Amino acid sequence: MASTIQKPGAQPARAAIGAFVGTTIEWYDFYIFATAASLVFGHVFFPQGNVFLATLGSLGTFAVGFFARPLGAALFGSLGDRAGRKNILAITLLLMGGSTVLIGCLPSYASAGVAAPILLVLLRIVQGIAVGGEWGGAVLLSSEHSDAKRKTFFASFPQLGSPAGMILSILAIRAISSLPSDAMYSWGWRLPFLASALLMIVGLVIRHGVHETPDFEAVRAKVANRPPSALEVIRKMPRLLLLVAGANTVGISSAYFLVVFMLTYTTQYLHIPRTVILDCVFASTCLQLCVNPIAAWLADKVGVARFVLTTSLITCVTPFLLYPLVNQATSASIFTGLAICVFFGAAFYAAIAGFSASQFPTEYRYSAISISYQGCGAIAGGLTPILGTILAEHFPGNWVPLAIAYSATAAISAGCIGILMRRDSPVVFKTAAASTVSD
Repeated sequence: MASTIQKPGAQPARAAIGAFVGTTIEWYDFYIFATAASLVFGHVFFPQGNVFLATLGSLGTFAVGFFARPLGAALFGSLGDRAGRKNILAITLLLMGGSTVLIGCLPSYASAGVAAPILLVLLRIVQGIAVGGEWGGAVLLSSEHSDAKRKTFFASFPQLGSPAGMILSILAIRAISSLPSDAMYSWGWRLPFLASALLMIVGLVIRHGVHETPDFEAVRAKVANRPPSALEVIRKMPRLLLLVAGANTVGISSAYFLVVFMLTYTTQYLHIPRTVILDCVFASTCLQLCVNPIAAWLADKVGVARFVLTTSLITCVTPFLLYPLVNQATSASIFTGLAICVFFGAAFYAAIAGFSASQFPTEYRYSAISISYQGCGAIAGGLTPILGTILAEHFPGNWVPLAIAYSATAAISAGCIGILMRRDSPVVFKTAAASTVSD
């Protein structure tokens, strides 16, 4: 056992790379579904005749995955707190990749009727359960291998998986978007889903060489026979869970305002060609990939709490620059608007994982960070594209309600972070923070 507790010099970097690659694949699978839900699934899996209702139905299947994520967080969080981070992450990767490949094999509504969307929903639920267990474990796999001074930086590597997965998914969708409509809706959309099989194998091979984290090895004997930690977390620190969930709000919702809903908004309400918006989203996501590690490094230098509070407050303003620029409907204006939001949103997203993990003790950390993040994701992520579509439909030509909705998510994050920073918070906050390795 001693050999696994040691922390060889190569392990922190290997763990960070393993966490990055694994989450990249998971988010590729998740974003492939999100992009297809905006551009394809309304045509493939739902009856035609009312574009608005078909779009809502398609985005509804997207939202179902978010509602399943807290279940995955509780299930795999409890297992990860008792059995370790590494083995659980192999299971979540297999679940995610397998369900994605099966989605690529589904029949259409035209050939299978109502069975097609039902099967799509069921596989989407499996995707949501897998992501629910993946994110928290990946953050801990990376951060718990690092030293105390660089925990935010190493915790940001799984966050890099989000833009990297998005880039891969956009490249995949972009590659098939030039197909004729008949080919796109019959077989072209399936190719990115089937490609997940190869990516899944690559991820499993890379993660195989990563040891269990030193932090978990230090408490392994203590937690081996403990009841499910998810129940203990919910019972002992419900307010802390809610505050950390609230702190994550804009980090989750912004991705779906800027990508999933933006694809729907620009193509259906502004009639911008989908290749144009895909190119702009791709460029802004590349910007996010560059900003993330720099922002996480800076957060470790200036203080992670101060950093996430500042960036969330700035993000309250950026939506009011985004929508007027997007409404100009040029490639340059769309990219500029997205880039402004992505710059500060990426900075926040890079640091919020380390901030969230620092709130909880090691023996409950997998469950706690997963439940708080995925509970927030069920609402802030799953409902964001639907809310945006409803606002765009009911306020045609008026971008202000959209900007207010986006800004409100940033205000929620800032408020919760501010409460977590207060030194006169209830004892449970101090106890949880005092138990972490980073303090």
